[in-house]
Amino acid sequence: MSDADTTRSSTDTLTAPEHTRTRSRGFVGRQLQQLLALASLIALVLFFSVADGNFLTWSNITGILLSTAVIGILALGTTFVIVSGGIDLSLGTGMTLCAVMAGVFLTTLGWPLALGVLGGILTGAVLGFINGFNVAVLRIPPFIVTLAMMLIAQGLALVISGTAPIYFTDVPGFTDISRGEIIPGVDLPNAVVILFLLTAVGAVILRKSLLGRYAFAIGSNEEAAEISGVDVRRWKILIYVLSGVFMGIAGVVLAARLNSAQPSLGVGYELQAIAAVVIGGTSLQGGKGSVVGTLIGALIVGTVTNGLRIMSIPQEWQTVIIGLVILVAVYTDNLRRGREGPMTR
Repeated sequence: MSDADTTRSSTDTLTAPEHTRTRSRGFVGRQLQQLLALASLIALVLFFSVADGNFLTWSNITGILLSTAVIGILALGTTFVIVSGGIDLSLGTGMTLCAVMAGVFLTTLGWPLALGVLGGILTGAVLGFINGFNVAVLRIPPFIVTLAMMLIAQGLALVISGTAPIYFTDVPGFTDISRGEIIPGVDLPNAVVILFLLTAVGAVILRKSLLGRYAFAIGSNEEAAEISGVDVRRWKILIYVLSGVFMGIAGVVLAARLNSAQPSLGVGYELQAIAAVVIGGTSLQGGKGSVVGTLIGALIVGTVTNGLRIMSIPQEWQTVIIGLVILVAVYTDNLRRGREGPMTR
C-alpha cells in the first residue's frame, strides 16, 4: 500500500476540500505547538537567569544538556510508541537492564568495547520486541504489558547484578561515550552530540519513512489502517523494537556518565521521558507528534529540574512542580485536540 493510501485510509469519510483543510489545520497546529513549547523554554531560561546569576553560565548549560541527554534519548524512542497510540512504562527499568547487561558483557565476559555496547543496545531491542509482540499479537493493553515488563526488567537487573553496582573502571574509553568530546575545540559532551544526532535520525524516520507514516496511521485510526492493508501487528512490533533500541542507547550513555551500572539507576526516568514527549506536543491519544517537539520537551524538563535545584527548591517540591507541568501539558493537548477535531496529526 502506498503512503497516499495510508493517509486516505484514515480520512476516507472526508471530501477532498475537507481533507485538505483538515491536513492544513493539523500542520498549522503542529507548528504552533512546537513554537509554544519553544517559547515556554525561552521563558523558563529567562526566568531562571533572572532568579540566579549562575544559571546562564556555560558550565551550567552543558550540565543541563548532559542531564537532559538520557531523558531526551529515551523520549525520542517513546515518541514513536505514543504516536502509534501506545505507551511504554518499562523505559526506566529497561534502560537499567540494558546498562547492567553492557556491564556484564564488558567487565565479566571481557568483550571488546564496541561489542559490549552493542550487546547493551540489543538488550533494549529484545525488550522492545517482547513488548511489541505482546501488544500487537497477543493484543494485551500496552499499559499492562509494559507495567509487567517494568517489574521484570527491574527484577532481572537486580538478579544479574547481584544487587550491587557494576563499575567500568577497567574498561578504557567507556566513559568517553558520554563525557568525552568528539568535536575538537567545542566543550560539548558526547552524550549531547548523540542526543542531537538521534533527534535528526528520529525526525527523518518519523516524517519520511514508512514506519513513521504507519505509526501516524495506526495512532489516528488503527481499524482503518488495518482495513486499508497495513500490517498493523508487524509495524507495531517494529515501533516497540525501535523504542527499545533508543532505550538501550540511553542505558549505555547513562552508565558511561556514571561510570557504573547501578541496579536502580533508571527508576523514575520513564515518567520524565513521557512528560518530555507530552510537553513537546505529542498526543497521548496517538496520531500526532513530533521528534523536534520531544527534544524541546526534554530540554524544558531538564531546565525546570536544574533551575529549581540551583534555587534550592526541596526535591519533593520539584516533583510536585514537574507533575503540574505535565498536567498543564495534557490539558493543553486535550483543548487543542478538541478544537482541531479528529483525523489531524
